[in-house]
Amino acid sequence: MSVHPRVGVVGLGRMGAGIARVLDEAGLLHAVRDLDRTATAAFGEARGRPEALHACDVLLFATPTTADIETVLDVEPDLLQAVDEGRVLVDLTTSHPRDGRRLAARVAARGAGYLDAAMTGGAAAASSGTLTLMVGGEAAILERARPALDPIARTIVHVGPVGAGQTMKLVHNMICHTIFLATAEGCRAAERAGIPLETALAVINAGNARSFVSERRFPDHVLSGRFDGRSRVANLDKDLAMGADLIGEGGRAAPYARLATALLSAAREQGMAEEDFTRLYPHYDALAAALEDEPER
Repeated sequence: MSVHPRVGVVGLGRMGAGIARVLDEAGLLHAVRDLDRTATAAFGEARGRPEALHACDVLLFATPTTADIETVLDVEPDLLQAVDEGRVLVDLTTSHPRDGRRLAARVAARGAGYLDAAMTGGAAAASSGTLTLMVGGEAAILERARPALDPIARTIVHVGPVGAGQTMKLVHNMICHTIFLATAEGCRAAERAGIPLETALAVINAGNARSFVSERRFPDHVLSGRFDGRSRVANLDKDLAMGADLIGEGGRAAPYARLATALLSAAREQGMAEEDFTRLYPHYDALAAALEDEPER
């Protein structure tokens, strides 16, 4: 594959749009596709045409889930035709690895390569080309796709075979989200004891309890009052539910993941599904109380 591959981006939401802009600046963006035609129009009419997709060497899918990729391929024949011999489909979603393995088999049957390249870093990293990608798939396929991935990522880690990237992302998110909730619980206790949140965070960050959550998430998005972490409660709930399912396979216990999932389910039941996840903090006591009221969760 050329060191200057023609790249298509399917899905122009908060992550996909930022990725497409970075690739455009790098001179690699050849095609875009999204259900919202105004989103594709921002990149020029020619890039939204079927023939542009068919000419791509690498197709990056930034849809919400792998199941969405399969649905898109089913209902848009021209897009399916673009996934053929010699091309590489890169699945950037956060999904269950079994879905990735199923899609990989479908793609391989068409003679194309498949990578699950789960992302971390959020919309800000997508827009600045500083994502971290956890990649599952054959090493040779990753090397073919690397010229298309290097502009959008600061770090690319080949973690194993197909499904390993999505597995690592679910593990990563489970750890991140449980740390956020543990920090929220501790800081709420500090505030109830009369310790200002700013003071509590200063102590946490000077000691061994510090984390990205306490050093960045809380100061930037909670203490500031902005509550703009740029991810919905529903997204965290989805990720944690998949993570708990993955960890619990074969009857293994997953107590932290299950408890965090229960807290997020309580938040959804209280109408917070579309709220920014950082707003969980001011509501944390009520969410915890809801779990105490329903011990069978």
